[in-house]
Amino acid sequence: MTKNNILILLFLIKRTEVERQTAIIGVDVGTGKGRAVSRGLTDNASVDAKRVTKFNGSHMNTIISPKEIALYIDHTLLKPEASPAAIRTLCAEAREYSFKTVCVNSCYVPLCVEELQACPVDVCSVVGFPLGAMLSSAKAYEAKLAVAAGADEIDMVINIGLLKAGELEAVRADIETVFAACGEADLKVIIETGLLSDAEKKSVCQICKEVGVAFVKTSTGFGHGGATVADVELMRAVVGERCKVKASGGVRNLADARALIAAGANRIGASAGIAIVNGEEVPPSR
Repeated sequence: MTKNNILILLFLIKRTEVERQTAIIGVDVGTGKGRAVSRGLTDNASVDAKRVTKFNGSHMNTIISPKEIALYIDHTLLKPEASPAAIRTLCAEAREYSFKTVCVNSCYVPLCVEELQACPVDVCSVVGFPLGAMLSSAKAYEAKLAVAAGADEIDMVINIGLLKAGELEAVRADIETVFAACGEADLKVIIETGLLSDAEKKSVCQICKEVGVAFVKTSTGFGHGGATVADVELMRAVVGERCKVKASGGVRNLADARALIAAGANRIGASAGIAIVNGEEVPPSR
């Protein structure tokens, strides 16, 4: 057995153990189309009562370890100045910490696929990012190319202006066009909660539920506010168990991540993933 094979085997053993520990009622740690969703307790019947999740509608009350939270995290680097070297570092960190995915701009999907081959970490690409104000056909084409390059998940931005104008059928058509282009890849729909009224959040979440996308997602993280417990609760209340919820934008520490998961988030988008799992905090960027 080569040294590379040994390292891969050790990674898989580590990942399997983390996934076993995160088999939590009502929470899936980011499974996609055609993948099983874990909904039991840990297979240790004597698990500490403090670690048992109580699922009540959209709310979960649990103590999740930093190690377990790694499997909720999309390890993210979307800055316009991100270099190939920085993306390689992102992938190395994702392998080391067993994050669920790396989330990057579409131009870096091939590089991430290369860096993460024979590794359980998935590749997530944003499309129509960060404004969402381009032709639906352009978003769909970007999604199609990203999937063809190896992306497992697609995070699209809705047309916010159309939603604000009350043109709900146009918003639906935009989402459906990208959804159709994703094939077997999961689609997450970024609604940019910081720019929306509660009524608008509910309307677009209902559309996502009806279309059948994998996730609704709070924010791009490019201004306009980030993920809040109140927004995650609202989104979960609308989509129920039909869609998952990704909380993204301003998640900088373990307490934030735990609160959002307790509110109903199935996934956390963060550039501060390492700080989160290490129990540290990243200050707001300027």
